Amino acid sequence: MISVQTIINASIEKVWELWTLPQHIIKWNYPSQEWHTTFAENNLSINGKFKYTMQAKDQSTGFDFEGIYTNLKDFSLIEYQLFDNRKGSIHFEENNGLVTISEIFEPNIHDSENMQIEWCQAVIDNFKKYAELH
Repeated sequence: MISVQTIINASIEKVWELWTLPQHIIKWNYPSQEWHTTFAENNLSINGKFKYTMQAKDQSTGFDFEGIYTNLKDFSLIEYQLFDNRKGSIHFEENNGLVTISEIFEPNIHDSENMQIEWCQAVIDNFKKYAELH
């Protein structure tokens, strides 16, 4: 399993909204300035589908990150299964006005675990920047 984490100086309600609403997802869901999310849909419900299309800005490569939600607890937990059957979870914990987000997921077999850790940590760090500015 791979795990990444960040601590955000914002309310749990704000963090949850920015993490889950498509109009915000497309503004933070990328690891670097060379990438962007061109499409996001998110049906935040049990068996609801999510799909985020990430592309290199030079259009040299891209992919869809998609699956269904398997368990949800508002302001606390999101569990999902990707369409390639890998599973993951996102944990939200509020403490003294700060929110810790921890994402844990099964790595894919095509990329090195180190690359996946770096990529996902960069995305979650980008979310932190976005959330603390909004």
